[in-house]
Amino acid sequence: MELLQPSEVSELNGGVFIHGGTEVVPLLREGIIATDTLVDVRAIVPRGIDGTKVGAGTTLGELEVDPEIPEALREACRLAASPQLRNMGSVGGNLLQATRCWYWRLKFPCRLHGGDTCHARAGEHREHAIFGNGFCASAHPSDVAAALIALGATMRTSERELPVADLYRLPTEDDRDVTTLEPGELILELDVPRPDKSTYLKAMERQRWSFPIVGVAAARTGTEQRIVLAGVAPIPWVLDSPESLGDATPLPGTAYKVEIAEALVRRALEAIA
Repeated sequence: MELLQPSEVSELNGGVFIHGGTEVVPLLREGIIATDTLVDVRAIVPRGIDGTKVGAGTTLGELEVDPEIPEALREACRLAASPQLRNMGSVGGNLLQATRCWYWRLKFPCRLHGGDTCHARAGEHREHAIFGNGFCASAHPSDVAAALIALGATMRTSERELPVADLYRLPTEDDRDVTTLEPGELILELDVPRPDKSTYLKAMERQRWSFPIVGVAAARTGTEQRIVLAGVAPIPWVLDSPESLGDATPLPGTAYKVEIAEALVRRALEAIA
């Protein structure tokens, strides 16, 4: 395997990007992704916090301790992983986390792998989706993504600027990807607005350092409030209103998630009132 270490965006030419390595290295080791070329982008991707600007190479550990970062994002970073992983993992990489669906991880020929079956629908699925699960029932694991979308964050890539919400798309028969990034497109920087109040609440298997069963990010600016859920759909799920929880389509083993989401949404709205 070849390791490239470019110093400018113009030098990028294929390969798999790697920054902190907390996501890419396990996927390579498990054979889920394969490449002849790894591209170390640490010299290209900005790192650090300057007002509302956050370099995509900034670690979760750096974000969680900065008092200028909104509460929802700091808490999402704090609850995302162990201290060791938070000190290595970048915010840009966290946005691109792959699903924790065990069928996908075990390389079943599921729909995200190009197959014609969602094995979770007929198999074990207690940690899977309750929204957007018609084609694929996987659950997106990023706490940070939900917080950034609730905060109304935008991002700059090597190709364009867009809301973080527009980074994600539900997979379909014609396009199995869950992000809108083009091949070779690299996340460089985030712009994170400061709301009047925000919070992130999370239900998980353990008290710390576990992926979300249900995560709820909520933010309020003036009279406008936004709610985004983690762990309940193949992508971070924007909730139009608390009543929209009634539109959930849980599988038999995931109905309990709806009750958890209802309780966390209620608590989150109380926290930002």
